[in-house]
Amino acid sequence: MIEMQSVSKWYGDFKVLTDCTTQVDKGEVVVVCGPSGSGKSTLIKCVNGLEPVQEGRIVVDGAEVTARGAKLTQLRAKIGMVFQHFELYPHMSVRENLCLAQEKVLGRSRKEAESRAETLLTRVGMIDHIAKYPGQLSGGQQQRVAIARALAMDPIAMLFDEPTSALDPEMIKEVLDVMVELARDDGMTMMVVTHEMGFARKVADRVVFMDQGAIVEDRPTQEFFDAPSSERAKDFLSKILHH
Repeated sequence: MIEMQSVSKWYGDFKVLTDCTTQVDKGEVVVVCGPSGSGKSTLIKCVNGLEPVQEGRIVVDGAEVTARGAKLTQLRAKIGMVFQHFELYPHMSVRENLCLAQEKVLGRSRKEAESRAETLLTRVGMIDHIAKYPGQLSGGQQQRVAIARALAMDPIAMLFDEPTSALDPEMIKEVLDVMVELARDDGMTMMVVTHEMGFARKVADRVVFMDQGAIVEDRPTQEFFDAPSSERAKDFLSKILHH
């Protein structure tokens, strides 16, 4: 579903990604983790062309993202993206947030868009808040709406960029529960940048561990946690699993 080959990226003179190669098969959940500044968020934003790359090749569902003239708008309509800070339209109600792209991009009628919105909001436990505006919701509620909005586009894959890092601790579980359900019940293809190692252990098929812009480990989840092969990953896990 997602293939990255020898991807490198610079910001000016600073090389933020170095020769990154990995893939995500259909229905697979891959967690991308590592210390702050290791390039995790940049890597995931390259998948749908939000960040251009200078070297390498990225292919999503047979379409090359990195090709000159790639139709990125069409591609992004097929790949759901959930950001750290929700990115909901503050001046629109929850209903409008879910209906807008369905109507403008997918060409659905208002009735179809509202029906899909209601189904998904019910699923993430937010149907009672459909008439509210983002500012009236907690962080966890906003993030669940953001997930529903991404799902409303019927994506072939979902990208999550640290979806719980801006949340209060008690709100993290409600968002992770929705993501767990997506992975288990829907078999959704997912790439998730996160520090939530409990989620990784529970749901991920593989873990990609990054440091200083490079993929240091790319292994099945159990192997990564039981016997990381690199000293950097061992050090990272010893600190993050201690708490």
